[in-house]
Amino acid sequence: MKAIWNGAVLAESDKTKVVEGNHYFPPDSIHKEYFRSSDMHTTCPWKGEASYYHIVVGDQTHADAAWYYPAPKQKAAPIKNYVAFWRGVKITE
Repeated sequence: MKAIWNGAVLAESDKTKVVEGNHYFPPDSIHKEYFRSSDMHTTCPWKGEASYYHIVVGDQTHADAAWYYPAPKQKAAPIKNYVAFWRGVKITE
């Protein structure tokens, strides 16, 4: 699977985990040069608190387009630090 935005491959892995229809990419599969920490946080009742990244490709910034769970609840432990995408980031095989 690949995560692509603005012509850049943000992450690539054959070991994604699908949760609620989202592909979560292993932390070592993301291309960190495109990721910037965000102050955004949301809470899922069963996964816990999510942290977000802004995606930066060239001079374009896509705010809060990726998220991960640094300290998930027990049921979501298998996706700890795995990264998922939304808001126009294309996920493809």
